[in-house]
Amino acid sequence: MTDRPRIFDDIAGVAGGAISALAGLREEGEAMVRARIDEAIRKLDLVRRDELDAMSELAANARAGQEIAEAKLTEVSARLAALEARIESLEAGALG
Repeated sequence: MTDRPRIFDDIAGVAGGAISALAGLREEGEAMVRARIDEAIRKLDLVRRDELDAMSELAANARAGQEIAEAKLTEVSARLAALEARIESLEAGALG
């Protein structure tokens, strides 16, 4: 039975440590890039997608509310005009 020379164990240990160190460096590099991109987005005053979607929904709801209010206003204006016409006809009949 042949024993593996100790040098191979040492090389394997060093390689494993190097891979772990590179993985850590990669994660740190990704975090730094992500931080730089976030900073650039803040400086450009860009809006996130979820914020844009929320504002679009809010605007759509406001538009729908405005349309309902305009329809009610039109109805109330028509009823007021009818009442005013009726009052005028009653006043004209009382005077005549």
